Parts: sequence; structure tokens; C-alpha cells
Amino acid sequence: MSFHSLKEIISTAESQNKPFFRIVLEDDMSERMVSEEESFSAMQAMYAAMGSADESYDGAMKSASGLVGSDGQRMEEAIKSGKTISGGFMGEVMARALKMGESNACMKRIVAAPTAGSCGVMPAVFLTYQNYFQVSDEKMTEAMFTAAGIGTVIAERAFLAGATGGCQAEIGSASAMAAGGLAYLMGGGNQEIAHAGAIALKNLLGLVCDPVAGLVEVPCVKRNVIGAVNAVTSADMAIAGIVSRIPPDEVIDAMRAIGMALPCSLKETGEGGLAATPSGIAISKKLISDF
Repeated sequence: MSFHSLKEIISTAESQNKPFFRIVLEDDMSERMVSEEESFSAMQAMYAAMGSADESYDGAMKSASGLVGSDGQRMEEAIKSGKTISGGFMGEVMARALKMGESNACMKRIVAAPTAGSCGVMPAVFLTYQNYFQVSDEKMTEAMFTAAGIGTVIAERAFLAGATGGCQAEIGSASAMAAGGLAYLMGGGNQEIAHAGAIALKNLLGLVCDPVAGLVEVPCVKRNVIGAVNAVTSADMAIAGIVSRIPPDEVIDAMRAIGMALPCSLKETGEGGLAATPSGIAISKKLISDF
């Protein structure tokens, strides 16, 4: 990508009087040397794959470890029975995030957005929004490009992998991407898009990557829920006119600095955090003996 900051994308968009997503789309066309139709179709296919992954969820499936499975179905049933208080929209976001994370752990087909470990955040937010507000697939694809622009800048300035930056780089980045895309869908302009992403990422700074037994299951699946819910609240704040007092690009830089400061034990090694608790160690030992 030829842009190394959100400020650059916004500046280009404003100077050319084009929406944020089109700058990202045109950059993809230039970088991959494809037509607008090819670029748009490729992104549309990724969104369709998210929908297919959501539809193919199987609540009866369990991961090989037995640690993950059926929570998405439980959440859905609780919402239908009126046990939850978070509301229909947010409840659906939560259920979808769980389902997608569980599908990943069960080795089903998902879209890494931006990683497999954070695959539930964007689909939970985007698919639910489309379901509630009956937005066209074309508009949703534009939101995907918006999110992709934020994600690419994060990748350029910091990182997306938990092994290098902790879970803030995975769930945090996914939440920022979803928040920016959602702000666009809600009618936000360039500044709202950037600030939604910044607020979402700020909220998850310092989030460690501490997978129990080294598996992308506990606590990863449930962290997709907090990433998705955080994206919705961050977009709402941005649309309300609330801004990040720290500029968006500086928030990304802070995430990088924090990630570099985190010890290796908290970056996907399974040696610290929840993985190092008595229960985490016991789970790991049991799985080793079972396999």
C-alpha cells in the first residue's frame, strides 16, 4: 500500500473529493494492477465468505481440544429466551463473534480479518448491521474497503500478529477496522471513520496474547466478542462527534511501542497470563497426555 498513515488517506480523499473507501480501492487497483471490477469483486467475495462461514456454523461441533464449541448457540438461545439485557442488535453481534471464533477453532473455513484469531470481529459487526438495516452487498463491500484501509495502515506502522504485538495487535486491530467500517455505514465521513478506529484501538491497548495450551481458543474466542462490541460503541461515539484526543496515527504508533515492550511470555508463547494460571497449566498438561 502506498499510504503509511490514515492522515495520508484522508488528505488524498479530501483533495480528490472521493470517499475513504475509494482511495483504498484505487490503491489496490494500482498495487495489484487489476481493474476496478476485479478489485471490487475480490473484496465482495471475501465478504460473501464471511456470510457463508456464519451460515455454516454448527453448534454441535467441538474443537479437537474440547475447549471450544457451542457457546455461540448458547448465546443465541439466551437472546431468544429474553435472558440477556444487551439488546437484540448487540446480542446478535456477540453471538456471531462467538460462532466465528468457534468455527475457526473447529477448522472450518473463515476469513482472517485481519488474522484467524480475530476472525469473528468484523463479520459479527458487518453481518449484523446488514441484517438489521438491509444494506446492499455493494455498500457492505465499500465498508470492507474502509476497514481494509485502516488495517493496512496498522500493518504498515505497527503489526497485526499476536506473536509480535500481543492480542492488541489482533483483536485491537480487528476492532479498529470494524469500527471504521461501521462508522462509514452509519454515514460518517473521513474523520469519523478514523476516530472510530482510533477509539476502538485505544480501548484495547495492552491486551496480551496468552493462549491456554498455545491454542487459539481460550481466551481468544471470547475476546472476539469484546472486540466486536467495542467496535460498535466506538463507532457510536465517533458518530456522536466524540474524537480521540490522541490522533489516530499516534494511537497506532502507541500500540506498536506497547507491543514491543511486552515480554515474550505475553506474545502468543502460552507461557504467561491466563496460560500460566494453575488451571491453564492443568489444561495444557491434560491435552498433552490426551494427545
